[in-house]
Amino acid sequence: MEWFYAFQQQYAAEFWLGLTIAVVVILAWLVLAQVRMNRMIKQYRELMTGTSGGNLEQVLNEHIAQVRGTASQVEKLDRLARQMEKTLRHSLQSLGVVRFNPFSDVGGDQSFAIALVDGHGNGVVISSLYGRHDLKVYAKPLKKWESEYTLTDEEKEAIAHAFKQRG
Repeated sequence: MEWFYAFQQQYAAEFWLGLTIAVVVILAWLVLAQVRMNRMIKQYRELMTGTSGGNLEQVLNEHIAQVRGTASQVEKLDRLARQMEKTLRHSLQSLGVVRFNPFSDVGGDQSFAIALVDGHGNGVVISSLYGRHDLKVYAKPLKKWESEYTLTDEEKEAIAHAFKQRG
């Protein structure tokens, strides 16, 4: 045991310095571990916010169920949007109106040509010729912006106005 006392007396300063360094290193490690633990506790609390409690597995299962429900709703909305888009292509999308005076003895632009067309260019051109003693109405079908019937300049102009409106 005497050798221990001799060793301690000869290297006492180095022993205490080493011991102090070891304590400082251990304290630094402890502070770092506490900071990391506090950060993990904060993240855990944020993760658990808005849940019914329970363990992490239960919380993750609840989130997965919510995500699946949301994905299902998005899928339904996507199908509905595609269906609506398909339906809208066949609805009235473009309108062109031209007013004109076909007869010199009638005042004002009482006659008109109106083109009612869907997204494919299908529809109808309706023309009204107003005279002093009579009124004539004509309807000509359109297929892909064209008609198998001869079109007047005013009807062509109404179709051109409708064509400009298409999206």
